[in-house]
Amino acid sequence: MTLDDHRRTHDGPGSWLGRLKRARLVLAAAALVFVALDVAGVLSTLQASVAFLIVAAASLIDFTTSEPPVAVPAPSHEGKPLAADWLVEAVVSGLPDAVIALDRRGFVVASNAAARVVAPALTRGTPLSIALRIPDIIEAVRSAVETGETQRVEFFEKVPSDRWSEAFIVPVALAEAIAGRRELVFVTLHDLTPLKRVEEMRADFVANASHELRTPLASLSGFIETLQGSARNDAQARERFLDIMKAQATRMARLIDDLLSLSRIELKAHVQPETQVDLAPIVRQVADALQTLARDRGVEVKIDMPPETLLVRADRDELIRVFENLVENALKYGASGKRIDITLAREAGESEAVAAVRDYGPGIAPEHLPRLTERFYRVDVTESRAQGGTGLGLALVKHILHRHRGRLTIASAPGRGATFTVRLPLDQRK
Repeated sequence: MTLDDHRRTHDGPGSWLGRLKRARLVLAAAALVFVALDVAGVLSTLQASVAFLIVAAASLIDFTTSEPPVAVPAPSHEGKPLAADWLVEAVVSGLPDAVIALDRRGFVVASNAAARVVAPALTRGTPLSIALRIPDIIEAVRSAVETGETQRVEFFEKVPSDRWSEAFIVPVALAEAIAGRRELVFVTLHDLTPLKRVEEMRADFVANASHELRTPLASLSGFIETLQGSARNDAQARERFLDIMKAQATRMARLIDDLLSLSRIELKAHVQPETQVDLAPIVRQVADALQTLARDRGVEVKIDMPPETLLVRADRDELIRVFENLVENALKYGASGKRIDITLAREAGESEAVAAVRDYGPGIAPEHLPRLTERFYRVDVTESRAQGGTGLGLALVKHILHRHRGRLTIASAPGRGATFTVRLPLDQRK
Protein backbone atom coordinates (compact mmCIF):
# COMPACT_ATOMS: atom_id res chain seq x y z
CA MET A 1 0.00 0.00 0.00
CA THR A 2 1.42 3.42 -0.97
CA LEU A 3 1.59 6.43 1.38
CA ASP A 4 -1.20 8.17 -0.56
CA ASP A 5 -3.40 5.06 -0.32
CA HIS A 6 -2.74 4.94 3.40
CA ARG A 7 -3.78 8.58 3.82
CA ARG A 8 -6.93 8.14 1.75
CA THR A 9 -7.87 5.07 3.78
CA HIS A 10 -7.22 6.55 7.20
CA ASP A 11 -7.61 10.29 6.75
CA GLY A 12 -10.52 10.50 4.25
CA PRO A 13 -13.93 11.93 5.22
CA GLY A 14 -15.52 8.48 5.38
CA SER A 15 -12.72 6.96 7.46
CA TRP A 16 -12.76 6.42 11.19
CA LEU A 17 -10.26 9.22 11.75
CA GLY A 18 -12.22 11.58 9.48
CA ARG A 19 -15.43 10.93 11.43
CA LEU A 20 -13.61 11.60 14.69
CA LYS A 21 -12.44 15.02 13.43
CA ARG A 22 -15.95 15.86 12.21
CA ALA A 23 -17.49 14.93 15.59
CA ARG A 24 -15.03 17.19 17.38
CA LEU A 25 -15.96 20.17 15.14
CA VAL A 26 -19.70 19.57 15.59
CA LEU A 27 -19.40 19.41 19.39
CA ALA A 28 -17.27 22.57 19.50
CA ALA A 29 -19.72 24.51 17.33
CA ALA A 30 -22.73 23.27 19.35
CA ALA A 31 -21.08 24.32 22.58
CA LEU A 32 -20.50 27.88 21.27
CA VAL A 33 -24.10 28.18 20.01
CA PHE A 34 -25.74 27.01 23.22
CA VAL A 35 -23.47 29.19 25.39
CA ALA A 36 -24.47 32.21 23.27
CA LEU A 37 -28.19 31.37 23.59
CA ASP A 38 -27.81 30.99 27.35
CA VAL A 39 -26.06 34.36 27.68
CA ALA A 40 -28.69 36.04 25.50
CA GLY A 41 -31.43 34.64 27.72
CA VAL A 42 -33.12 32.75 24.86
CA LEU A 43 -32.60 29.44 26.69
CA SER A 44 -32.07 28.75 30.32
CA THR A 45 -28.86 27.13 31.43
CA LEU A 46 -30.68 23.83 32.01
CA GLN A 47 -32.32 23.94 28.56
CA ALA A 48 -29.02 24.75 26.84
CA SER A 49 -27.24 21.89 28.68
CA VAL A 50 -29.94 19.35 27.72
CA ALA A 51 -29.87 20.46 24.08
CA PHE A 52 -26.06 20.19 24.02
CA LEU A 53 -26.20 16.64 25.48
CA ILE A 54 -28.67 15.60 22.75
CA VAL A 55 -26.35 16.87 20.02
CA ALA A 56 -23.35 15.20 21.69
CA ALA A 57 -25.21 11.86 21.92
CA ALA A 58 -26.12 12.02 18.22
CA SER A 59 -22.49 12.64 17.35
CA LEU A 60 -21.30 9.72 19.48
CA ILE A 61 -23.85 7.36 17.91
CA ASP A 62 -22.54 8.24 14.47
CA PHE A 63 -18.98 7.80 15.70
CA THR A 64 -19.48 4.38 17.36
CA THR A 65 -21.22 2.92 14.32
CA SER A 66 -18.28 3.74 12.10
CA GLU A 67 -15.56 1.15 11.36
CA PRO A 68 -12.62 1.04 13.77
CA PRO A 69 -9.19 1.76 12.44
CA VAL A 70 -7.45 -1.18 10.77
CA ALA A 71 -3.87 -1.52 11.80
CA VAL A 72 -1.65 -2.40 8.86
CA PRO A 73 1.21 -4.47 10.23
CA ALA A 74 4.66 -3.98 8.99
CA PRO A 75 5.92 -6.60 6.56
CA SER A 76 7.65 -9.63 8.06
CA HIS A 77 11.36 -9.16 8.46
CA GLU A 78 14.03 -11.81 8.88
CA GLY A 79 11.50 -14.58 9.61
CA LYS A 80 9.50 -12.58 12.15
CA PRO A 81 5.77 -13.23 11.60
CA LEU A 82 3.34 -10.68 10.31
CA ALA A 83 0.57 -10.03 12.81
CA ALA A 84 -2.12 -11.40 10.48
CA ASP A 85 -0.05 -14.55 9.77
CA TRP A 86 -1.17 -15.82 13.14
CA LEU A 87 -4.72 -15.94 11.76
CA VAL A 88 -3.61 -18.20 8.89
CA GLU A 89 -1.59 -20.30 11.37
CA ALA A 90 -4.65 -20.72 13.58
CA VAL A 91 -6.76 -21.86 10.64
CA VAL A 92 -4.34 -24.48 9.30
CA SER A 93 -3.42 -25.77 12.76
CA GLY A 94 -6.98 -27.00 13.28
CA LEU A 95 -6.98 -29.15 10.13
CA PRO A 96 -6.35 -32.92 10.43
CA ASP A 97 -4.34 -33.22 7.19
CA ALA A 98 -0.88 -31.82 6.60
CA VAL A 99 -1.42 -28.25 5.29
CA ILE A 100 1.08 -25.59 4.24
CA ALA A 101 0.10 -21.99 3.41
CA LEU A 102 2.35 -20.15 0.95
CA ASP A 103 2.49 -16.71 -0.59
CA ARG A 104 2.72 -16.21 -4.35
CA ARG A 105 6.51 -16.42 -4.24
CA GLY A 106 6.40 -19.87 -2.65
CA PHE A 107 7.48 -18.75 0.83
CA VAL A 108 5.92 -20.48 3.84
CA VAL A 109 3.33 -18.34 5.60
CA ALA A 110 2.04 -21.01 8.00
CA SER A 111 1.98 -24.79 8.50
CA ASN A 112 0.41 -27.20 10.95
CA ALA A 113 1.93 -29.93 13.10
CA ALA A 114 1.00 -32.69 10.63
CA ALA A 115 2.90 -30.89 7.86
CA ARG A 116 5.96 -30.45 10.06
CA VAL A 117 6.00 -34.19 10.71
CA VAL A 118 6.25 -34.74 6.95
CA ALA A 119 8.77 -31.92 6.46
CA PRO A 120 10.52 -30.93 9.73
CA ALA A 121 12.36 -28.08 7.95
CA LEU A 122 9.12 -26.09 7.47
CA THR A 123 9.48 -22.68 9.10
CA ARG A 124 7.72 -19.40 8.44
CA GLY A 125 9.44 -17.33 5.77
CA THR A 126 11.37 -20.31 4.31
CA PRO A 127 11.04 -21.09 0.59
CA LEU A 128 9.08 -24.30 0.06
CA SER A 129 11.77 -25.50 -2.35
CA ILE A 130 14.16 -25.69 0.60
CA ALA A 131 11.78 -27.02 3.24
CA LEU A 132 10.18 -29.68 1.01
CA ARG A 133 12.57 -30.98 -1.61
CA ILE A 134 10.02 -32.52 -3.96
CA PRO A 135 10.40 -31.03 -7.46
CA ASP A 136 6.92 -32.14 -8.61
CA ILE A 137 5.25 -30.15 -5.80
CA ILE A 138 7.38 -27.05 -6.43
CA GLU A 139 6.47 -27.14 -10.12
CA ALA A 140 2.78 -27.65 -9.27
CA VAL A 141 2.86 -24.58 -6.98
CA ARG A 142 4.27 -22.47 -9.82
CA SER A 143 1.60 -23.78 -12.17
CA ALA A 144 -1.18 -23.08 -9.64
CA VAL A 145 0.02 -19.49 -9.18
CA GLU A 146 0.25 -18.89 -12.94
CA THR A 147 -3.04 -20.54 -13.97
CA GLY A 148 -5.12 -20.07 -10.82
CA GLU A 149 -6.18 -23.73 -11.09
CA THR A 150 -5.95 -26.52 -8.51
CA GLN A 151 -3.11 -28.97 -9.13
CA ARG A 152 -2.74 -32.59 -7.97
CA VAL A 153 0.58 -34.38 -7.65
CA GLU A 154 1.26 -37.98 -6.62
CA PHE A 155 4.79 -38.82 -5.48
CA PHE A 156 6.84 -41.60 -3.88
CA GLU A 157 9.57 -41.37 -1.25
CA LYS A 158 11.98 -44.14 -0.22
CA VAL A 159 13.50 -42.37 2.80
CA PRO A 160 13.12 -43.02 5.70
CA SER A 161 10.73 -45.74 4.45
CA ASP A 162 8.65 -46.44 1.37
CA ARG A 163 5.79 -43.95 1.34
CA TRP A 164 3.25 -42.91 -1.31
CA SER A 165 1.62 -39.49 -1.01
CA GLU A 166 -0.47 -37.02 -2.96
CA ALA A 167 -0.55 -33.24 -2.79
CA PHE A 168 -3.35 -30.84 -3.69
CA ILE A 169 -2.21 -27.30 -4.46
CA VAL A 170 -5.06 -24.79 -4.25
CA PRO A 171 -4.61 -21.07 -5.05
CA VAL A 172 -6.96 -18.84 -3.03
CA ALA A 173 -7.86 -15.25 -3.97
CA LEU A 174 -8.83 -13.29 -0.84
CA ALA A 175 -11.64 -10.74 -0.82
CA GLU A 176 -9.52 -8.49 1.36
CA ALA A 177 -5.79 -8.45 1.79
CA ILE A 178 -4.32 -10.27 4.80
CA ALA A 179 -1.06 -8.69 5.87
CA GLY A 180 -0.76 -7.11 2.46
CA ARG A 181 -1.44 -10.36 0.59
CA ARG A 182 -4.47 -10.88 -1.63
CA GLU A 183 -3.45 -14.39 -2.74
CA LEU A 184 -2.34 -17.47 -0.82
CA VAL A 185 -1.55 -20.98 -1.98
CA PHE A 186 -2.52 -23.93 0.20
CA VAL A 187 -0.68 -27.25 -0.15
CA THR A 188 -2.48 -30.25 1.38
CA LEU A 189 -0.62 -33.56 1.73
CA HIS A 190 -2.34 -36.97 1.99
CA ASP A 191 -0.60 -40.23 2.89
CA LEU A 192 -1.55 -42.87 0.32
CA THR A 193 0.67 -45.61 1.80
CA PRO A 194 -2.16 -47.61 3.48
CA LEU A 195 -4.23 -47.51 0.29
CA LYS A 196 -1.26 -48.57 -1.83
CA ARG A 197 -0.47 -51.45 0.50
CA VAL A 198 -4.10 -52.61 0.40
CA GLU A 199 -3.99 -52.40 -3.39
CA GLU A 200 -0.82 -54.49 -3.44
CA MET A 201 -2.43 -57.05 -1.15
CA ARG A 202 -5.50 -57.16 -3.39
CA ALA A 203 -3.35 -57.68 -6.49
CA ASP A 204 -1.34 -60.43 -4.75
CA PHE A 205 -4.56 -62.06 -3.56
CA VAL A 206 -6.07 -62.09 -7.07
CA ALA A 207 -2.82 -63.45 -8.54
CA ASN A 208 -2.57 -66.20 -5.91
CA ALA A 209 -6.24 -67.16 -6.20
CA SER A 210 -5.96 -67.29 -9.99
CA HIS A 211 -2.86 -69.48 -9.72
CA GLU A 212 -4.50 -71.84 -7.22
CA LEU A 213 -7.55 -72.25 -9.45
CA ARG A 214 -5.54 -72.56 -12.65
CA THR A 215 -3.61 -75.62 -11.43
CA PRO A 216 -6.60 -77.95 -10.89
CA LEU A 217 -8.30 -76.55 -13.99
CA ALA A 218 -5.26 -77.36 -16.11
CA SER A 219 -5.19 -80.85 -14.63
CA LEU A 220 -8.88 -81.41 -15.37
CA SER A 221 -8.51 -80.12 -18.93
CA GLY A 222 -5.54 -82.41 -19.57
CA PHE A 223 -7.29 -85.52 -18.32
CA ILE A 224 -10.47 -84.67 -20.27
CA GLU A 225 -8.45 -84.38 -23.48
CA THR A 226 -6.73 -87.71 -22.73
CA LEU A 227 -10.05 -89.45 -22.09
CA GLN A 228 -11.42 -88.03 -25.31
CA GLY A 229 -8.38 -89.24 -27.20
CA SER A 230 -5.97 -92.09 -26.54
CA ALA A 231 -7.62 -93.36 -23.34
CA ARG A 232 -11.14 -93.35 -24.74
CA ASN A 233 -11.39 -97.14 -24.72
CA ASP A 234 -8.93 -97.85 -21.85
CA ALA A 235 -11.18 -98.72 -18.88
CA GLN A 236 -8.29 -99.00 -16.39
CA ALA A 237 -6.83 -95.61 -17.35
CA ARG A 238 -10.29 -94.07 -17.35
CA GLU A 239 -10.95 -95.14 -13.75
CA ARG A 240 -7.57 -93.83 -12.60
CA PHE A 241 -8.01 -90.52 -14.39
CA LEU A 242 -11.54 -90.06 -13.09
CA ASP A 243 -10.32 -90.49 -9.50
CA ILE A 244 -7.66 -87.81 -10.06
CA MET A 245 -10.18 -85.51 -11.70
CA LYS A 246 -12.56 -85.93 -8.77
CA ALA A 247 -9.77 -85.01 -6.32
CA GLN A 248 -8.88 -81.91 -8.36
CA ALA A 249 -12.52 -80.85 -8.61
CA THR A 250 -12.89 -81.31 -4.84
CA ARG A 251 -9.80 -79.21 -4.22
CA MET A 252 -11.13 -76.47 -6.49
CA ALA A 253 -14.52 -76.55 -4.74
CA ARG A 254 -12.81 -76.22 -1.34
CA LEU A 255 -10.78 -73.26 -2.57
CA ILE A 256 -13.88 -71.49 -3.86
CA ASP A 257 -15.70 -72.25 -0.61
CA ASP A 258 -12.82 -70.82 1.43
CA LEU A 259 -12.68 -67.70 -0.73
CA LEU A 260 -16.39 -67.09 -0.30
CA SER A 261 -16.18 -67.74 3.45
CA LEU A 262 -13.29 -65.31 3.80
CA SER A 263 -15.21 -62.66 1.88
CA ARG A 264 -18.32 -63.07 4.05
CA ILE A 265 -16.31 -62.92 7.28
CA GLU A 266 -14.49 -59.76 6.19
CA LEU A 267 -17.80 -58.08 5.43
CA LYS A 268 -18.96 -58.81 8.99
CA ALA A 269 -15.60 -58.13 10.67
CA HIS A 270 -16.87 -55.06 12.56
CA VAL A 271 -19.98 -56.81 13.91
CA GLN A 272 -19.40 -58.94 16.99
CA PRO A 273 -21.82 -61.91 17.32
CA GLU A 274 -24.42 -61.65 20.08
CA THR A 275 -25.40 -65.31 20.51
CA GLN A 276 -24.20 -66.99 23.70
CA VAL A 277 -22.66 -70.43 23.08
CA ASP A 278 -20.76 -73.01 25.13
CA LEU A 279 -17.29 -73.79 23.78
CA ALA A 280 -16.98 -77.35 25.12
CA PRO A 281 -19.68 -78.95 22.90
CA ILE A 282 -18.22 -77.22 19.84
CA VAL A 283 -14.71 -78.53 20.44
CA ARG A 284 -15.98 -82.04 21.23
CA GLN A 285 -18.17 -82.06 18.11
CA VAL A 286 -15.19 -81.18 15.91
CA ALA A 287 -12.98 -83.82 17.53
CA ASP A 288 -15.64 -86.51 17.08
CA ALA A 289 -16.24 -85.54 13.44
CA LEU A 290 -12.53 -85.91 12.63
CA GLN A 291 -12.02 -89.28 14.36
CA THR A 292 -12.23 -91.08 11.01
CA LEU A 293 -9.38 -88.98 9.59
CA ALA A 294 -7.40 -89.57 12.79
CA ARG A 295 -7.83 -93.36 12.54
CA ASP A 296 -6.84 -93.34 8.86
CA ARG A 297 -3.60 -91.59 9.78
CA GLY A 298 -2.96 -93.59 12.92
CA VAL A 299 -3.17 -90.56 15.22
CA GLU A 300 -4.49 -90.70 18.78
CA VAL A 301 -6.60 -87.69 19.81
CA LYS A 302 -6.72 -86.81 23.52
CA ILE A 303 -9.26 -84.29 24.78
CA ASP A 304 -9.14 -82.44 28.10
CA MET A 305 -12.34 -80.52 28.88
CA PRO A 306 -13.22 -78.50 32.02
CA PRO A 307 -16.22 -79.42 34.19
CA GLU A 308 -17.48 -75.83 34.07
CA THR A 309 -19.37 -74.16 31.26
CA LEU A 310 -17.38 -71.67 29.17
CA LEU A 311 -19.80 -69.27 27.53
CA VAL A 312 -18.71 -66.91 24.78
CA ARG A 313 -20.48 -64.54 22.38
CA ALA A 314 -20.04 -66.29 19.07
CA ASP A 315 -21.33 -67.54 15.76
CA ARG A 316 -21.43 -71.30 16.35
CA ASP A 317 -20.79 -72.27 12.71
CA GLU A 318 -17.78 -69.94 12.47
CA LEU A 319 -16.20 -71.36 15.65
CA ILE A 320 -16.75 -74.89 14.30
CA ARG A 321 -14.84 -73.75 11.20
CA VAL A 322 -12.00 -72.46 13.42
CA PHE A 323 -11.49 -75.72 15.30
CA GLU A 324 -12.02 -77.85 12.19
CA ASN A 325 -9.14 -76.05 10.49
CA LEU A 326 -6.85 -76.29 13.50
CA VAL A 327 -7.51 -79.97 14.27
CA GLU A 328 -7.45 -80.99 10.60
CA ASN A 329 -4.10 -79.20 10.12
CA ALA A 330 -2.70 -81.04 13.13
CA LEU A 331 -3.88 -84.38 11.73
CA LYS A 332 -2.45 -83.65 8.28
CA TYR A 333 0.89 -82.03 9.07
CA GLY A 334 1.62 -83.46 12.53
CA ALA A 335 0.53 -87.06 11.89
CA SER A 336 4.09 -88.33 12.22
CA GLY A 337 3.89 -87.60 15.96
CA LYS A 338 0.98 -90.07 16.25
CA ARG A 339 -0.74 -87.93 18.88
CA ILE A 340 -2.79 -84.75 19.20
CA ASP A 341 -3.81 -83.02 22.43
CA ILE A 342 -6.90 -80.80 22.52
CA THR A 343 -7.38 -78.82 25.72
CA LEU A 344 -9.99 -76.30 26.81
CA ALA A 345 -9.84 -74.26 30.02
CA ARG A 346 -10.46 -70.89 31.65
CA GLU A 347 -7.37 -68.71 31.73
CA ALA A 348 -6.19 -68.37 35.31
CA GLY A 349 -7.02 -64.92 36.65
CA GLU A 350 -8.44 -63.82 33.29
CA SER A 351 -11.94 -63.68 31.83
CA GLU A 352 -10.88 -65.69 28.79
CA ALA A 353 -11.45 -69.20 27.49
CA VAL A 354 -8.32 -70.87 26.12
CA ALA A 355 -8.42 -73.74 23.63
CA ALA A 356 -5.18 -75.32 22.43
CA VAL A 357 -4.48 -77.87 19.70
CA ARG A 358 -1.04 -79.46 19.98
CA ASP A 359 0.61 -81.92 17.64
CA TYR A 360 3.92 -83.77 18.02
CA GLY A 361 4.98 -83.62 14.39
CA PRO A 362 8.03 -82.08 12.70
CA GLY A 363 7.27 -78.55 13.92
CA ILE A 364 7.66 -75.25 12.11
CA ALA A 365 10.81 -73.15 11.65
CA PRO A 366 10.71 -69.78 13.47
CA GLU A 367 10.95 -67.71 10.27
CA HIS A 368 7.62 -69.09 9.07
CA LEU A 369 5.57 -68.42 12.22
CA PRO A 370 4.77 -64.70 11.64
CA ARG A 371 3.40 -65.42 8.15
CA LEU A 372 1.34 -68.54 8.73
CA THR A 373 -1.96 -66.63 8.82
CA GLU A 374 -1.30 -64.83 5.52
CA ARG A 375 -3.50 -65.87 2.62
CA PHE A 376 -1.96 -68.60 0.49
CA TYR A 377 1.21 -68.72 2.57
CA ARG A 378 2.55 -72.25 2.94
CA VAL A 379 5.64 -73.65 4.62
CA ASP A 380 5.79 -76.43 2.02
CA VAL A 381 3.66 -75.80 -1.08
CA THR A 382 4.00 -79.34 -2.44
CA GLU A 383 3.08 -80.97 0.87
CA SER A 384 0.14 -78.58 1.36
CA ARG A 385 -1.32 -79.33 -2.06
CA ALA A 386 -0.77 -83.06 -1.57
CA GLN A 387 -2.81 -82.78 1.65
CA GLY A 388 -5.60 -80.92 -0.15
CA GLY A 389 -4.89 -77.59 1.54
CA THR A 390 -6.02 -74.30 0.01
CA GLY A 391 -3.61 -71.98 1.83
CA LEU A 392 -6.54 -70.10 3.34
CA GLY A 393 -7.31 -72.16 6.46
CA LEU A 394 -5.32 -70.15 9.01
CA ALA A 395 -6.30 -66.87 7.33
CA LEU A 396 -9.92 -67.85 7.93
CA VAL A 397 -9.12 -68.69 11.56
CA LYS A 398 -7.48 -65.29 12.09
CA HIS A 399 -10.38 -63.32 10.58
CA ILE A 400 -13.04 -65.29 12.45
CA LEU A 401 -11.26 -64.77 15.77
CA HIS A 402 -10.82 -61.08 14.99
CA ARG A 403 -14.58 -60.76 14.51
CA HIS A 404 -15.10 -62.56 17.86
CA ARG A 405 -12.58 -60.20 19.56
CA GLY A 406 -10.31 -63.20 20.12
CA ARG A 407 -6.78 -64.02 19.04
CA LEU A 408 -4.58 -66.86 17.82
CA THR A 409 -1.04 -67.59 18.98
CA ILE A 410 1.32 -70.17 17.48
CA ALA A 411 4.25 -71.79 19.28
CA SER A 412 6.53 -74.24 17.51
CA ALA A 413 10.10 -75.33 16.99
CA PRO A 414 11.60 -77.81 14.51
CA GLY A 415 11.27 -81.36 15.82
CA ARG A 416 9.02 -80.37 18.74
CA GLY A 417 5.60 -80.15 17.15
CA ALA A 418 3.34 -77.10 17.15
CA THR A 419 0.69 -75.61 19.46
CA PHE A 420 -2.11 -73.41 18.11
CA THR A 421 -3.85 -71.54 20.93
CA VAL A 422 -7.20 -69.76 20.65
CA ARG A 423 -8.22 -67.17 23.22
CA LEU A 424 -11.80 -65.88 23.38
CA PRO A 425 -13.34 -63.44 25.88
CA LEU A 426 -15.91 -65.08 28.14
CA ASP A 427 -19.42 -63.68 28.02
CA GLN A 428 -20.17 -62.13 31.43
CA ARG A 429 -23.85 -61.62 30.70
CA LYS A 430 -26.29 -63.51 32.92
